[in-house]
Amino acid sequence: MASKGVIASAVRALASSGSSASSTTFTRHLHASGGSKKIVGVFYKANEYAELNPNFLGSQERALGIRDWLESQGHEYIVTDDKEGPNCELEKHIEDLHVLITTPFHPAYVTAERIKKAKNLELLLTAGIGSDHIDLKAAAAAGLTVAEVTGSNVVSVAEDELMRILILVRNFVPGYQQIVTGEWNVAGIAHRAYDLEGKTVGTVGAGRIGRLLLQRLKPFNCNLLYHDRVKIDPELEQQTGAKFEEDLDAMLPKCDVIVVNTPLTEKTRGLFDKERIAKCKKGVLIVNNARGAIMDTQAVVDACSSGHIAGYSGDVWNPQPAPKDHPWRYMPNHAMTPHISGTTIDAQLRYAAGTKDMLDRYFKGEEFPAQNYIVKDGKLASQYQ
Repeated sequence: MASKGVIASAVRALASSGSSASSTTFTRHLHASGGSKKIVGVFYKANEYAELNPNFLGSQERALGIRDWLESQGHEYIVTDDKEGPNCELEKHIEDLHVLITTPFHPAYVTAERIKKAKNLELLLTAGIGSDHIDLKAAAAAGLTVAEVTGSNVVSVAEDELMRILILVRNFVPGYQQIVTGEWNVAGIAHRAYDLEGKTVGTVGAGRIGRLLLQRLKPFNCNLLYHDRVKIDPELEQQTGAKFEEDLDAMLPKCDVIVVNTPLTEKTRGLFDKERIAKCKKGVLIVNNARGAIMDTQAVVDACSSGHIAGYSGDVWNPQPAPKDHPWRYMPNHAMTPHISGTTIDAQLRYAAGTKDMLDRYFKGEEFPAQNYIVKDGKLASQYQ
């Protein structure tokens, strides 16, 4: 039988020639090839906040809370926040790491070039949800397994979206800013503050997060619409009163509030460009906790400046971390934050536990929960196809 190294070499040769791993028998198996493994994790630094909460597991300092467990089994665990450029700490370990753990909150961009360099790489894990910072086609062609902790922060993100809708509808941010700056001008806020009741809210994407959002919006007596590749369960449709809109462009003009809940794929990158935003109702409010690249950056700035978008709120940017000169920092009528919606302490506990579970299965040669796979056997999960 061919050794693991021979199989890996064959897969990489095919990948470099442009062939897909899914069309060959050389796709790597999930299970570890045996022996001590080098595992690299890329997380944001918590600095002085690291000691304020023992459950702050998603930081570089806490490193998902799995260091002692990994090292007790003889594995090497390298953790860093330094992920950009040819001389970064991550780059020093690319050639001989076996497992790379990343997060959407401080993404290490796993390019085709990095995958080609990573001769020993077998497994890419996302601690959280959303693996679009990985070149998934290159990972598939190289026979790698990509997985994430599906469901780990859907409640966190859905709750955050509901908060952002209310913040925009009630014109909260300018009111808060008045107090901070010592002002008191009720009219300056009230002229564009509304009730959520009776408004039409549409979600672009009705997966796990979108469905939770629809459920949470039901008590506000909104008109609920959703657009997705497939319809949601009829029982949930009846429960929420949400109506399916097959044609996105037909749904947008109906919405007072639009929430973006679709994954970032080749089809959704730049989905909201100048032309599509123009189809939205003048004065629309937009919430985007999905991915920044789904929006055309300048088109959003222009629409917020003209008032066509009356308010834009989200915590996802392109790229991440957002540079200091990113125009979304300075556009009018925004309520932006750094990427925080899915990294509550509760979510961190869940995605840390899920990452540990998949590592344990990997060492034992066991399958992951089916819903966690993003790339398996050279094939992409349906949401990324």
